[in-house]
Amino acid sequence: MEGHELNALSLNRELEWLSKVIETRFKIYFGSDSEYADIKEIEAPSLDSDPSMFAKTVGKFYLSFEERLILILSLAYHIRPGVLDVFFTKNSTYDRGFSEFGGIKGENFGGFIPTGETAAFILGGDNLVTRIRLLQIFDASHLFYKQKLLKLDITKDNEPRLSGAIVMEPDFIDLFTMGQMNKPTFSSKFPATLINVNANWEDLILDSEVKRQIDHIYTWIQNNDLIMNEWGMKDKVKPGYRALFYGPPGTGKTFTAGLLGKSTGRDVYKIDISMMVSKWVGETEKNLARVFDMAENKDWILFFDEADSLFGKRSDTNSSQERYANQEVSYLLQRTEEYPGTVILSSNLKGNIDEAFTRRFQSMIHFQMPTERERFNLWQKAFDGHLKADESIDFKQISKEHVMAGGAIVNVLKFCSIRAAQKKDPKISKEDLLDAIKNEFLKEGKIL
Repeated sequence: MEGHELNALSLNRELEWLSKVIETRFKIYFGSDSEYADIKEIEAPSLDSDPSMFAKTVGKFYLSFEERLILILSLAYHIRPGVLDVFFTKNSTYDRGFSEFGGIKGENFGGFIPTGETAAFILGGDNLVTRIRLLQIFDASHLFYKQKLLKLDITKDNEPRLSGAIVMEPDFIDLFTMGQMNKPTFSSKFPATLINVNANWEDLILDSEVKRQIDHIYTWIQNNDLIMNEWGMKDKVKPGYRALFYGPPGTGKTFTAGLLGKSTGRDVYKIDISMMVSKWVGETEKNLARVFDMAENKDWILFFDEADSLFGKRSDTNSSQERYANQEVSYLLQRTEEYPGTVILSSNLKGNIDEAFTRRFQSMIHFQMPTERERFNLWQKAFDGHLKADESIDFKQISKEHVMAGGAIVNVLKFCSIRAAQKKDPKISKEDLLDAIKNEFLKEGKIL
């Protein structure tokens, strides 16, 4: 049985339980005959051996009766709105809906959207203690808010807080129904691109000391829960991991970040800083907040490439423009420190990054230009596929004569593949290879 089918079976049982609880609340509240004296007598479906994402979430957070009911209530109008149609019952005395039912109507959605008042009615009828306890459940200190599971929508001024709609975050709607959270796509609201790499660690040619430092980050990501929770370090150290990758372009900084994600099962998002920075006051902070808010609790690796413009040194001048820029850096520093996942900054020069950030980095890794031996390995790996180098090409000599980063060697490979396609011949001549190298040097303002 596929994942979405297992999710549907589990949710169907949960919705039947919700429906029975609502029916019982109506009977108790309006004095009708009921087989139960209290809704808590209605046993929730067993989650033993239930592989669905909903069951896993309930178990992971040890949700109480009330929390579990609120969770399925917030999902019900998305997947089976008819379960809540009973709340359209009119109060015949006033020829209108019952105030205690709460609920709102959408613009296009014809069903009943539950509010905090709805949850208060289901759980306690007119019990004031239950109502007050609900305010705590919808508080910012509760796991619903902290884990970004669900929240009460913001109400208008002077309206009761419980009159806000119960809103489940879209990511969890996707998780509970389709079995996985949808990956966000690049947009003005989320200026980040998912990094995908097809290679493995064996394809990464780096200095042994750099590899040792990378392994340090890998170990943290893999053992974060063990260190922070089981070993109790969350009371002693700040969450998350912050690293700086610095060095010339093409030396493997982005590639390494992608491999860290691939090998640890984490998504790596490369942030487009040019779309983050705004000349308008406060807009940069808003853009940053959107990215960090979306990333929170998803365990993403955030990769800020060419980070100098956003993480650069603050100025001591007192002009309003500089004050706003410093304010942006301070906000970024705060969000970076609070982020429980991994943040990697990439820069060409270590000295370009504000010291306030560097003091808080757990790793500062220098990606140097590859040595002659490393360049030789890079050349061999580049031309070990369908494209074959002519026998006249001596990669040892090429490596000795031309100092190039791995990214530039990949560009040479692409140039040669296009030249080979033009000739309809997969063999690369020495002339083609030297033309490609010359092209790379010209891009950098160098002469072969």
